[in-house]
This record gives sequence, C-alpha cells and structure tokens, in this order.
Amino acid sequence: MRVLVAPDGFTGTLSAPQAARALADGWLSARPGDEVDLCPLSDGGPGFLDVLEAAAPASRRLRVGTTGPLGDPVTAPVLVLEEDGGRVVAVESALACGTALLPPGPAGERDALAATTAGVGPLLAAARAAGARRVLVGLGGSATTDGGAGALAALAGSAEPLLTGGGGALRRLRGAHLGWLPALRAAWGGVDLVAATDVDVPLLGPHGAARGFGPQKGASPADAALLEAALAAWRDAVEEVCPEARGLDREPGAGAAGGLGHGLLVLGGRREGGALAAARAVGLAQRAARADVVLTGEGCLDWQSLRGKVVAQVASVAAAAGAPVLAVAGQVRLDAAQAAAGGLALARAVVEDPRELEASLAAPGPALSARTAQVAARWA
Repeated sequence: MRVLVAPDGFTGTLSAPQAARALADGWLSARPGDEVDLCPLSDGGPGFLDVLEAAAPASRRLRVGTTGPLGDPVTAPVLVLEEDGGRVVAVESALACGTALLPPGPAGERDALAATTAGVGPLLAAARAAGARRVLVGLGGSATTDGGAGALAALAGSAEPLLTGGGGALRRLRGAHLGWLPALRAAWGGVDLVAATDVDVPLLGPHGAARGFGPQKGASPADAALLEAALAAWRDAVEEVCPEARGLDREPGAGAAGGLGHGLLVLGGRREGGALAAARAVGLAQRAARADVVLTGEGCLDWQSLRGKVVAQVASVAAAAGAPVLAVAGQVRLDAAQAAAGGLALARAVVEDPRELEASLAAPGPALSARTAQVAARWA
C-alpha cells in the first residue's frame, strides 16, 4: 500500500516535518511493507517558509530586523523564490506577530489587547525591496487582533499609537488617522500581493477575528467584545478614506491572523488559502494521485480545521484523487458525522483518556506514533 503522509504541525509540540516522521514511523511499525511518502504541509502559519523552502532548493532567505507582537526586537526571514513569471518573496507573518514570540505561560496571561502586527510591516517592505513581482504572505498562528492596522502603519512609516498599539487601541480610531492609506494602497498597486490565509472567516462576527479566535489568544469575553468593536471602528475608518475597501471585511480570510487578512486586502491584495499555496508548492495533488491512502493530522481537529486549514485541503485533494483520508490529531473535537462531512474516513485523537495526556505531551512524537500504529493496524 502506498501511503501519503501530509500533516500540519502540532502547535507547541511538533513541527510539520516532525509530525510527518512520527506518523510514518507509527504506520510502518504496524505495516512495514508499505511505501510511505512524507509531505509536511502548512496552512500559512508557523512553518510556512520551511515548506516552501523545501520545495524550492534554489530559494534563499533574507534576514530582517523587526519587532514581535509586544514590541520586542526580533530578526525574521523572508524567502526569495525565482519562478518563471518573476521573483516571488514569501513572508511568514507569525515570525513577527506569532504566539511563539510571546513570553511562555497560559493563554489567559497574554495581552490580547496590546499585541500588534507592526512587526510585519518591515517584512513586507523587505519583500518589496527585494524586487518581488509577487509577495506571498502566510497568515496563521498570530497573537494579534488588530486588523492589520499595525502592519500597514509601519509600512507607511506612521507611528500613530492608535494604530501600532494593538487591537485594543483601535476603538478610538477615526478616518483622520489614516490620511496616508490611499497613497500606500496606490504604491502597492503594481505588486501581486497574496494573503495566504489559514482560515476563510470574515473580519467580524461569531467566527471572526475577535469573537472566534480572540479567546485562544488570551482574550476574556470582555476583551473579545472590546476587540470586536475596535475592529469595527478600524473597518469604518478604512472605508471612510478608501471607499473602494467597502465590503472587504466580509471577504473570506479577512479575519485571518487577527484581521491581518483584512489589512492586506485593503492594501490591494487578494486571498488564497495558505494550505492551497503550500499544497501547490509541494505537488500535493500529483502525490495524492499515486497514493492508496492519505494520512494527515494537526494539534486540534475542530471546526477551524474545516475552514481552510491543512486537513481540509488534504481531504479535498485526496477526494479528487479517490484516496481515503485518515486523521490523527492531538485532540479531536468533531463527531463522526462532522468528520465524514469534512472528507475524513477516520479521525482519532492521540490519547482519549485524559489521564494519559500529560505523558503524551512529554513525549509527543512517540505518542503520535503509537496511536498511528493502532490506526494502521485497524485500517488494514
């Protein structure tokens, strides 16, 4: 049997390549005669540049000095790729505004109101300075909920604290603070700017940037309500000075990375699924066509997984190839009917007994392999 192993990373425990290796080891321990093809993926979040770089050995990284989500100095790369149509520069926004850059501790201790995308601005500027015909921006894993205000302000050279001070400050924003925005949008008119989003949600609403994703970034219910109002104020201010931006807040992906998706659309960008961009780079469709079964996984399999993330992309590609998809995840929060509707023939958690959770987190690779071996044995 030919098995394509195509997971995302397991946030906080395993990178996508590590997860792919653990899944493959588990499968082969139960079915040593099978042929396994390792194909780690990303949805635009952490690991996005690694996946693109592995698929393009001639690419090169440029190091950029910038800041993290709470203003601390960081150095982050952009990835320069040469394609037939010209130079493409890829940016991984999480390297400047991601949760991995926050001090360690529970999500509830994070400052969801102050986290800013300002550090993404210098990465976009570096991509443009490198002569990019297309700028591909991976969105996912952010600590921020500022609508991309910080990134656009930094890109324009604006130090307005209402824009660079995090999502909580935006509630006092007015169109008068954005006089530079039309010129910035015009300056980027000649660049194919692509927001490679990890989810397809809008900016506002129950599944939007603040209410849908704020809690996992440390936002209390009161914080989430404040951020929702702040993002609405950002939208209103943007539309006041750029009428052509009306309705962009409702576009799929506008709510990705705390609304950074919206900011890139305002800049004149277009949206593409991050998982789709990664899948194209690694030739996922061609590899799935050669597989008898596809094995995927991520840290938590839930409703978000079916809204543009790696598992959904893998399921779509595998369905077209006629291959069943098996998912092994750190946690599974979908019932059997939801999993089946998402194109999964089977979905299993690494551990189902809460008493085993601590041990699995202490050795995530072996725990993932052990569960995958059970899946492989039963699937046979």
